[in-house]
Amino acid sequence: MADVVLKNVQKSFGKAKVIHGVDLDIRDGEFVVFVGPSGCGKSTLLRLIAGLEDITAGDLFIGGERVNDLAPAKRGIAMVFQSYALYPHMNVYDNMAFGLELAKSSKAEIDAKVREAARLLQIEALLDCKPRQLSGGQRQRVAIGRAIVRDPKVFLFDEPLSNLDAALRVQTRIEIAKLHTDTRATMIYVTHDQVEAMTLADRIVVLNAGHIEQVGTPLELYHRPANLFVAGFIGSPQMNLIPCQVAGVGPSEVLVSLPGGGSLSVPVQPDGVQAGDSVTLGIRPDHLRISPEGALSGRVELVEELGENHLLYVDAGQGRRLTVREPGDARHEAGSTVSLDLAREFCHLFRGTGEALPPLKGHTSPASPSPDLTSSAA
Repeated sequence: MADVVLKNVQKSFGKAKVIHGVDLDIRDGEFVVFVGPSGCGKSTLLRLIAGLEDITAGDLFIGGERVNDLAPAKRGIAMVFQSYALYPHMNVYDNMAFGLELAKSSKAEIDAKVREAARLLQIEALLDCKPRQLSGGQRQRVAIGRAIVRDPKVFLFDEPLSNLDAALRVQTRIEIAKLHTDTRATMIYVTHDQVEAMTLADRIVVLNAGHIEQVGTPLELYHRPANLFVAGFIGSPQMNLIPCQVAGVGPSEVLVSLPGGGSLSVPVQPDGVQAGDSVTLGIRPDHLRISPEGALSGRVELVEELGENHLLYVDAGQGRRLTVREPGDARHEAGSTVSLDLAREFCHLFRGTGEALPPLKGHTSPASPSPDLTSSAA
């Protein structure tokens, strides 16, 4: 296997620049996921690594070798696409063996690699089947098997689960995670689905308009988003973002005025913010609590029952909609008015320019909300 290093990698199509000087180190054996909205450049970046697009500027190294000018077949990579791209006239065995046959591998080597890949993916009973006889999940496993037999340095996955239904996505996601555990191969995976990213990745790369916004483990991005873009993108449902104004600053907290007249002391490093500055307070749906003495209030627009918990969508006025996750069955109906308390230890503050204010030194996010909430009603 191999590491993958990108140094100031850029890509332009004519005058349109779509990748803006990306620097990234992917370690040997690491599972890295590229996420971001449509058009952010994640698939383009993957195609640059694969050699399916030429790099406009910068350098790409795989296993310590500069590969900018190497053909895809010589880069030691194998790619799994969103479409299965199986040959319909060939059975599963022949589809998986085809690349090895082109490489003039011996029949014994081909047979051993195909059967081992089939064992890993639990498709041994399907080797004589044609693609038309397979489900979508089985076809995708065959496509993954075709990549495995090549014994690549790096696996590249371009939204491989997009064509599967919800149940098959979960099943195939588990199989891809198990494949990484079994092989310890370097894997780079592109998806727009943050649930896939959070459950599969060792590290996530969040892309926006051809720039890297943040790189980190799933929990780092979830608990410590670097800016408003990451805060709003990572997490499902997404983080609530509330415009506020700084009312006061202490050595280890920032007091903000909330819409409607309440206030909240947030334990962060002030880092240059001053009274009167506009900031954005971020808090996840799990960390809002309905309380008679809540600092925010609004009207319940919609209740979504999810079984073990439910989501309330609350109109807090001025076009702001807050999402609240509560355990158990809903005790509130659409049209009712609720007051909301905020767990201050779970709050984030973002400057007017979008960057997060740093947490207190040595402070880590608690595992669950503290019952001691310090927001105050107007």
